[in-house]
Amino acid sequence: MAPYTLVVGNKAYSSWSLRAWLAMRHAGIAFNEVRIPLYQDGHVAKIRGYSAAGKVPVLIHGATTVWESLAICEYLAERHPDKQLLPADAAARAYARSISTEMHAGFSALRSAMGMNVRRVLPRGSVSTEVASDIARIEAIWNESLRRWGGPFLLGAFTIADAMYAPVATRFRTYGVELDPACKDYVDAVLNLPCMVAWYRLAEADDE
Repeated sequence: MAPYTLVVGNKAYSSWSLRAWLAMRHAGIAFNEVRIPLYQDGHVAKIRGYSAAGKVPVLIHGATTVWESLAICEYLAERHPDKQLLPADAAARAYARSISTEMHAGFSALRSAMGMNVRRVLPRGSVSTEVASDIARIEAIWNESLRRWGGPFLLGAFTIADAMYAPVATRFRTYGVELDPACKDYVDAVLNLPCMVAWYRLAEADDE
């Protein structure tokens, strides 16, 4: 039995679940998965059986419980340095943490206007000034990262920074957001990862 249990929500909609799940799957860290469908009666109580926060994802490792996607990714990076979920270089590691926490704490306009839904492709519409500003900032982060580290991922190789931005890549596809060529290539690189392809396939099997 895998030493970890990861509690997640619906694969079609739960962007925070995707972040932790993707980091573990891409790194080859085995885990048992508990799926709790969101937006249904009693789902918060069910999640609170694992974490008092009542939100997914939750990582259970023996007597240790870790909640919040970024905290889970950091915990795994510390426990599995061989998986290189964070860069070995201190400056690159600080940069990865900076853009990851910016994602974790920011871009509320984009997240509100463009909810994650990997089962749909929606017509492109006009966006608010606030959403346009969020998109521009994300493009700037991606372009700087790809320029400094050469791609195909933000720090060259896949890190937790890519796990944090993966749901944004799904949103840009779902809502037909026009991107510059470098950012479009980055979205393609993320969405073509075998574990991302698997996530999309599993989302199609969601009953909700």
